[in-house]
Amino acid sequence: MKKKESEEKTEKIKTEKIKYLEAVGRRKAAIARVRILSGKPGLVINEKNLEDYFSLNQQKNKVLEPLKKTGLENKFFVSIKVKGGGGTGQAEAIRLGISRCLIKFDPNLRPILKGFGFLTRDARVVERKKYGLKKARRAPQWQKR
Repeated sequence: MKKKESEEKTEKIKTEKIKYLEAVGRRKAAIARVRILSGKPGLVINEKNLEDYFSLNQQKNKVLEPLKKTGLENKFFVSIKVKGGGGTGQAEAIRLGISRCLIKFDPNLRPILKGFGFLTRDARVVERKKYGLKKARRAPQWQKR
């Protein structure tokens, strides 16, 4: 009897604590931790607005694409912590993280997001430089003598 009561209490506590959905997105060297909260709409990246963090419109659009395509643009507050990589890598990592959060919110959005390719983790990373070469594959110019 006591076990059932304690289990019920822990289940209530767990459901009360979850106030947001969290997912991770990665691209090149960038890692983005995305949290989606219901309520006042907005988007914060590393304690900055979207306009302050990304200067290029192309990067801003990449971040907002999953919300626009699903029609949930003004429904959530999105909090993002991103580190590593450059601008494009961070924008695409955020896009993947937001897409994964939206699927946790509503699994019926999966076909829409998958159709646009937002759920595919792009695994391409920079190839390492090898010794004896100038870059990853670029060899020094060949000399006859």
